[in-house]
Parts: sequence; C-alpha cells; structure tokens
Amino acid sequence: MRHSAVGIQFSAALSSLGENASELKNALCTAGNTLTQRQDLIAERTVWVGASAASLGQNIPEHLQFADSRNLRFALTALRQIEADIRAYTAQFAKQRLAVIVGTSTSGIADNEAILKAHFQQLSAEPISHHKQEMGCVAKSLQQYLGWEGPAYTISTACSSAAKAMAAGQRLLNADLADAVLVGGVDTLCKLTLNGFDSLESLSSSICQPCGAHRDGINIGEAAALFLLSKDSAPVMLLSSGESMDAWHISAPHPEGRGAAEAMQKALDAADLNATDISYLNLHGTSTPQNDLMEIKAVQTIFADYPVALSSTKHKTGHCLGAAGAIEAFICQQVLLDQSWLPLHHAGELDPALAQQNYVLNSHAAQPMHYVMSNSFAFGGSNISLILGTVLP
Repeated sequence: MRHSAVGIQFSAALSSLGENASELKNALCTAGNTLTQRQDLIAERTVWVGASAASLGQNIPEHLQFADSRNLRFALTALRQIEADIRAYTAQFAKQRLAVIVGTSTSGIADNEAILKAHFQQLSAEPISHHKQEMGCVAKSLQQYLGWEGPAYTISTACSSAAKAMAAGQRLLNADLADAVLVGGVDTLCKLTLNGFDSLESLSSSICQPCGAHRDGINIGEAAALFLLSKDSAPVMLLSSGESMDAWHISAPHPEGRGAAEAMQKALDAADLNATDISYLNLHGTSTPQNDLMEIKAVQTIFADYPVALSSTKHKTGHCLGAAGAIEAFICQQVLLDQSWLPLHHAGELDPALAQQNYVLNSHAAQPMHYVMSNSFAFGGSNISLILGTVLP
C-alpha cells in the first residue's frame, strides 16, 4: 500500500555524536573515535560504549517526579531543544489531536538497578517505584509534559522500536487520527542490557567494525532523537516504511536476509520508488557476524548491481537499541538537509565476502540526494526500513 508522505517539522538528537547537527556531521565525517571505555557496567570488565556527554536537564516538573529517571531526563533534554517551536506550531491544533509515540527498550530501569540490588541483598528497605521503568512511562510522561491529550504509547520491539514509532506516527496521520505526532526513541546505558548482551557473547572486545574482517560483536550506545511529524510539507519528508517479521530465531536473523529484503522492498513500493532512486543506505550494521552477512545478502537482493552508497554508523554511536532507528533517521535527515556529506563507514579491513559494496570511505557527497533509506532489524526478526526524501514523490 502506498503511503502519504509526512513532514518532519522539527527534530533534535543527543548521542555520542554530540548535541547538534554540526557536532554530528563533524563526528561522522572524520576518523576520530567517539566511543568511550567504561568500567562500571560489567563486573571486572572494561567495555566500549557510545555514551552521551550532554548535560541533562535537572528541572523535572513536580507532576512527573514519579517517573523521574535518567532515561526521562535524556528525552526531556532533547525535547527542550525544539520545545518552543513545537508548542508554537501545535497551538493551531486541538490537544486531543496531538499524539506521542516513542520507542525504547530500557525505559528507566537503570535508576532502579542499585535499589533492586540492595533490596535483594537485604541491605535496604527503600521502596521501589516501578513507574519509571515501565515501558509506557516515556511516552506518557512526554504527553503530560506537553499537556497533550491524544494517543500516547510506547513501542518496544528491541532494536526496531524507534523506527517503528516513526512508522506508527505516519500511520496515525494518514488515518486522520492526529494532526501532529511526536515520534522517536530514547535509550540510556544500563547494566541490564550490557550484561545481557555479554551473556550472549555479542559484545565486541574493541570498537566495532561493521562488515569488518575481524568483527566480533557490538558496542552498546545511548541516544535520544525526537521528531514532530505532520501532514504539512517540510524540507525532509518521511516518505514510507516497510516492515516484516521473519521470526526465524529469537535472537538471530534469517541467514539469507529474507525479512530484511522484504522490509526494504516494501518501503520502496510504499514510496513508489525504485532501488536506483536511493542515494544512501544507512545499514543496521551491528558488527555481529550473522547480522552483517545477512544484511549484505539482503542489499544484494534489492539493489542488485546498483552501487548504492552505504555505511553503518554504529562504530560512532554504538548500538543504541530502542533508540537506534531514531538516531539513524536523524543522521539521514541531516544528510538530506546539508547535501554535502555522507557518514563514513569504518576504515578497518572489510570481510572479503562483504567487501564488494559501495561503502562510504570518502565523506564528500558528489551528487544531489533526494531519497535515503535506513534499516533497523531486531530480535525475533522484527524488521523495518524507512525512506526519507527531500521532495514529495
């Protein structure tokens, strides 16, 4: 089914790439490292993570104190960059027609980790509030902060969460169930996810190298990226999404990339585009052996002999889990707004089996770009591809 494009009116993002578009561009166009080493997340281990250096807002409104967490502060700090613009723009609409859809996988559990540990060790009788770690907490809190009264819900499908939130926002607008939708994703570093991926033997021993010859896993990152969508035209439009669920394995993708290819093709069909219309593809590119192999197979299926420029940005951001789709959509938006650059793929040795692709090794963009695609694939085969464009198709 063909989608009606929606406009990205305002956007903001925080990650290891910085706090604004200029810092983000500089980080993605240069070879410098943006990840940091942490010793406090896994016992007796030092790990590389994509940590944000942003100073988070401390003034949480009293009516949101019950939900206070670093995750919420992360989201509010990003939101406040565009809050005045959002409030001015949405003043024309009824509050019941303003919606919030956010993707996350951690919510505020990091703030309860120390309290839970003390509780189970019988070292503390401090009460434990579960509100801040409920998945629905972020979207509801943002709704209450803005004073909106339309739909507000969270999508938590692991690494595809935020991209699915953006697609869901587009569907609400297309169905005329809202006049404007705040969409995006937020996830912050916590011990639960680091130790979980460590137990799966999925963490890289160094900075990850997507599609690299010696890739050995992911780096975890954190990010918040928010977008206000509406039916009005904008310099960058969310044209379409394509979703699939291959359900091949609980934590591994289909080895031939069938679900990934299906998602990409559905996104192209929904935007009424051909593969050759795409100027840049932001890979999911996690740097795990299975994911990268299947994704390049899917790229070869959809793009065939067309040398689409592609790169993974996770060696710069880390894998931001439930926020990954949002921070990578924000990167794609900035590429389209600027038109002069593309995000560099890592400069390490490539896997010979995956090397015959047009990886971005020079950040200069030689040709005008109208359409870009961003992939997000999650546990259980929950796949989604987004297409952003500078013009209405």
